Amino acid sequence: MATWQTPGAAARPPLAGTAPAGTAPAGTAPAGTVTLAPGRERSVLRWHPWIFSGAIERVEGRPGPGDTVAVEDHAGKLLAWAAWSPVSRIRARIWSFDPAVTVEPAFFRQRLRAALALRRDLGLAAVTDAMRLVHGESDGLPGLVVDRYGPVLVLQALAAGAERWKRQIADMLLAETGAATVYERSDAEVRRLEGLDPCRGLLAGRSLPRRLTIQEHGLVFLIDCVGGQKTGFFLDQRDSRLAVRRLAAGREVLDCFCYTGGFTCNVVAGGAQSVLAVDSSAAALQAARENCRLSGLDCRRVEWREADVFQELRRLRDAGRTFDLVILDPPKFAPTAALARQAARGYKDINLLACKLLRPGGILVTFSCSGGVSPDLFQKIVAGAAQDAGVAAQVIGRSGQAADHPVSLAFPESEYLKGLVVRIAGKHSPIHTGRTPACSTPAMAAP
Repeated sequence: MATWQTPGAAARPPLAGTAPAGTAPAGTAPAGTVTLAPGRERSVLRWHPWIFSGAIERVEGRPGPGDTVAVEDHAGKLLAWAAWSPVSRIRARIWSFDPAVTVEPAFFRQRLRAALALRRDLGLAAVTDAMRLVHGESDGLPGLVVDRYGPVLVLQALAAGAERWKRQIADMLLAETGAATVYERSDAEVRRLEGLDPCRGLLAGRSLPRRLTIQEHGLVFLIDCVGGQKTGFFLDQRDSRLAVRRLAAGREVLDCFCYTGGFTCNVVAGGAQSVLAVDSSAAALQAARENCRLSGLDCRRVEWREADVFQELRRLRDAGRTFDLVILDPPKFAPTAALARQAARGYKDINLLACKLLRPGGILVTFSCSGGVSPDLFQKIVAGAAQDAGVAAQVIGRSGQAADHPVSLAFPESEYLKGLVVRIAGKHSPIHTGRTPACSTPAMAAP
């Protein structure tokens, strides 16, 4: 294993003026120098790519949004090159920890080629024509997400640096992948924290096809790059969809937050006896029906229900309904750790209700995509839900984001998707119905 070597001292490069709006970065000299406060260089020396505003002692020059800045420790030693973001709490995102690197088009081409090589090595083309090609910081390109849906690439520029370089990157992507189109979906809420307005539209190549479908493990799915969730599909759940398919044979299934039917189609393909698929979006349910039909599945086994999942879970409980398999794949409840406590209440609520709806021997497959909820906290939430529901439960599996969404060991924030497969062993006897303090979640009442 390679050993980290602290970058040696380097002469401070001359400062460049801020590039005029709309022009490409020169890539030859930094627009400013960021000096860290004493002791605040430790995270940089551990290769963490974020520098928060509170870590900065001073800034020389006049860097604008997305400009490249030199990052130095308190003694003036050059540590890294970063993209400047004057509005965000994350004031700089590091492009490279190598003082010899120049942040220019060739740098981005090399990073893109490395990311594409990883996806080829994963062998995903054997099972799907849709995958994540660039996963932000984990691929050394902070704030940049690129997903492939057959001939179409969907790009998200979620930080000032990625925004600054996105058009050049789009042209490189067409050349490196052979794709026909790069469409931008930079409309996530996180852009507002960067002082960036939402952006959506064609970036490079030909117009979007009128109808776009992908294949995954033998199933067909319609993709809405313009108005769909995220970039059009939940690519990170690919492995979990297949795993749930293998659990489904002969079971009565409840699929909550079913969206366009990723899990629903897989459990039908896996031989589920029946499926109740619930989502609050009529448009998503219509797409799910079409996906079921396109995949040649028996749609008669599926009941599609437009409803608020929280309310529907209570209605099903009150009606005495039970199931053999319940899937909970909710939207993000906590984008940051500061919102984790609030999100925990929502996760506790739906998991408690799901536990009450499961028959003995039934299986709960439950997820959190909230970056602010750690795997440990999520398991404690689910454990508290099972105990409040009065059931004995066993974790029989875990899942997370697919391999094309890699997790950098230096950047644990890149691990956002957590999944547990929980078997309901039976009901607890009264002596065991009290809460166990180590597993219960504070301030969350049973519904």
